[in-house]
Amino acid sequence: MVVAAFAVVAVGSATGMISALDDRGRSDEAGPPATTRSPSLEPLPLVPSASPSVTKSPSPTAASPTPRRQARPTSPASPTPSPTRTERKQQPAVVSARLYRHPDSQVLEWVRAHAGDPRHAVIESRIAAQPAAVWFADFTPQTVTARVRAVTSGGAALGRVPVVVPYAIPDRDCGGYSEGGAPDLDAYDAWIDRFAAGLGSGDVIVILEPDAVAQSECLSARERADRFASLARAGRAFKEANPKARVYYDAGHSGWNTPAKQAERLKQAGAASAASSDGIFSNVSNFHATSDEIAYDRQVLDALGGPAGLGAVIDTSRNGAGAPADGEWCDPAGRKLGRAPTLSTGEARIDAYLWVKLPGESDGCKGRPGTFTASYAYDLAR
Repeated sequence: MVVAAFAVVAVGSATGMISALDDRGRSDEAGPPATTRSPSLEPLPLVPSASPSVTKSPSPTAASPTPRRQARPTSPASPTPSPTRTERKQQPAVVSARLYRHPDSQVLEWVRAHAGDPRHAVIESRIAAQPAAVWFADFTPQTVTARVRAVTSGGAALGRVPVVVPYAIPDRDCGGYSEGGAPDLDAYDAWIDRFAAGLGSGDVIVILEPDAVAQSECLSARERADRFASLARAGRAFKEANPKARVYYDAGHSGWNTPAKQAERLKQAGAASAASSDGIFSNVSNFHATSDEIAYDRQVLDALGGPAGLGAVIDTSRNGAGAPADGEWCDPAGRKLGRAPTLSTGEARIDAYLWVKLPGESDGCKGRPGTFTASYAYDLAR
């Protein structure tokens, strides 16, 4: 069993982080737990550099994406190769050691509104204080440039590195919980250009279309080739708009496709080209142990080839207890927060541990898909 895409409610995606959307999703309010005080907590492994307090900026309203679900792998027809294009040489960008915590998110809204809740201190210190990704899961071409710019300019003003997630590929999630996106690839390409226009000129990390490569079994060979060509084009557009942007492509996770299969698809999507890619990401919205993802990502990178500087980033937001033995994907019990977000992993070829899925945003079982659920967040953090 494998995770397949985020369940999106109206717009969201499954990673559970901050989502920069037009219509704000409201958090579910769970009743207080039996305990009336915060438990003693072990520190999160790998503490990130502190983010300063930030005033709420005129950033996009947000309704967060929802989570990935498990999907059964099938044997697809071999995709036809994407058209080849001339690649340009590019020097690797230098990324600041500090990640940006955007001041707009469902968890921060909950923290501001529930100061008296007995879970407040735990959720605030262990989840809300961490920098997390900002998702753009709605197809709104008219506003996407301004909304992306609100995030990237906020990070630049503080000397921090924002993480943004474009999530609008047509036929995303193969019609599952997170279905939606652009009506067709021509519209998607135009949306990508507008997204790129908001990237600014500072450091920024782009997590390009979670599940778009790993979960493409529902597409025909021709449709896959067209999708992968658009993804390669997207990476080039981002790096041309902002040479300091670091773009990472979907590698699924260690319990999904084999490294060789995933690498072959990644090549077709532009992930081996310095003109469009800085490497791969894995484990978005999933629970696989960091050690498993490190080993898997290195195998994918080896099979992928490309420039020596290609690396990987891993979503560690909910993998502190590893993946459930039964393969459950929907708010499984017993999961814990993973390593804190950082750009200093100490691991060769692993560029960052990121919180792409914001802990506490439900997959749809402990709360409405994509909404912040305090009881779930508390269970992950305590």
